[in-house]
Amino acid sequence: MNKNLLFISLLIAGLLSACSEGAVQDIKTHRPPNIVLIFTDDQGYQDVGVFGAQGFTTPHLDQMASEGIVLTDYYATQAVCSASRASILTGCYANRLNIHYALMPDSNIGLDPDETTLAEMLKSQGYTTGIFGKWHLGNKAQFMPNNHGFDEFFGIPYSNDMWPQNKSIGYEFDPLPLYHNIKVIDTLEDQTSLTTQITERSVAFINEHYDKPFFLYVPHPQPHVPLFVSEKFRGKSEKGLYGDVIMEIDWSVGQILKALKENDIDGHTMVIFTSDNGPWLAYGNHAGSALPLREGKTTTWEGGQREPFIVRYPGKLPQGKKISKPVMAIDILPTIAEITGAQLPSKKIDGKSAWSLWTGTSDASPQEAYFYYYAKNELRAVRYGKWKLHFPHSYRSVEKRTLGKDGERGNYINIKLEEIALYDLSNDMSESHNVAKSYPEVVKTIQAIADQMRSELGDALTGVEGTGNRAAATAEY
Repeated sequence: MNKNLLFISLLIAGLLSACSEGAVQDIKTHRPPNIVLIFTDDQGYQDVGVFGAQGFTTPHLDQMASEGIVLTDYYATQAVCSASRASILTGCYANRLNIHYALMPDSNIGLDPDETTLAEMLKSQGYTTGIFGKWHLGNKAQFMPNNHGFDEFFGIPYSNDMWPQNKSIGYEFDPLPLYHNIKVIDTLEDQTSLTTQITERSVAFINEHYDKPFFLYVPHPQPHVPLFVSEKFRGKSEKGLYGDVIMEIDWSVGQILKALKENDIDGHTMVIFTSDNGPWLAYGNHAGSALPLREGKTTTWEGGQREPFIVRYPGKLPQGKKISKPVMAIDILPTIAEITGAQLPSKKIDGKSAWSLWTGTSDASPQEAYFYYYAKNELRAVRYGKWKLHFPHSYRSVEKRTLGKDGERGNYINIKLEEIALYDLSNDMSESHNVAKSYPEVVKTIQAIADQMRSELGDALTGVEGTGNRAAATAEY
């Protein structure tokens, strides 16, 4: 081969190689980002270092916060498991879907397969999808994760206390099943290694699918009681078992972030960390803390629904920024739709994208108002800017003299809120000072907004049925 021909051959080979490398880089740069959603169970507002945790540390979450943004006013849509999970996966208020309370194992109701979940929305964009942890949106076959857009499922179908060892509510539970996809691979008598198993499966999922877009959903069963922690974290915190559990969850977050970096996709992945509702305060030292917020799980006071929220997306979101404008779980799906280019569900949803707020191109909340529903369609409160208006309703509060200890639940007392209560959350996040009489025009404005939502989704407290709720999905036999 003469020198000119050799030179031309080498030049062509080099150009082809460069084009090939450039194409790979172009695909990696322009493909949709990976999405990781880490979702804990019954974790209190204060139970992360950057939110004021005491008695334990969360170094990985704190690092994640320093490299991303923190939402100080983020809300679960309801203060209970199933309803909250339905919302973050669909962008809908749970009562629109007729999902209420925490679904029991023998319930014929579940998340309707006709609804579009985050997983299904992202699969339409070519994503591989996995869930490792707790489902709790119906355990009949048609309601399980593999029928809602998830390619892989490892975990439990409902709460970790729904097992024979729980005698506190007079209900006889069957053994707690551990699933891989549609197959029960074990029944759990000890949950000590479950957080570790969930973490290892999550990391393996990243390692296997790093070269294409993926959605990883990690809904930890902890720190919902009964508390379990592996030996590597037992006794590590000053707060006892509860602190140990949170430290292991923080370790799990660290393992996931490490896997992203080792696979060179850290800068191409958005990671969200939050929880489904506030702490189950009746369990005393086995519950977290919502301080300085009022009350906890099962209430529409701030402690029941305001949750820690951290989101990290290197190069796309600011670092170390705190945002105090309200955002709710219904807004997560449309936000992810915007950054991935996915189409929103065809059925009506309630959420709106928060992306401009997160990036700093806007300083406005995605919504004019947010609505706090509980029980079977009771509209108990409305957040409107810095204001929160509570309507008269009954709620459960912990009887302090019989606070639970070491896994035993304490007693509740029923309390009736007799009159409308208005709070300025910008300087009274503890909801301590009712200023309704001082701001009658604010009360009137929020009442009008509430009436609009009542016409849409109803309100059992006022007897308004609403026109926007979809029929409950029931199991087929």
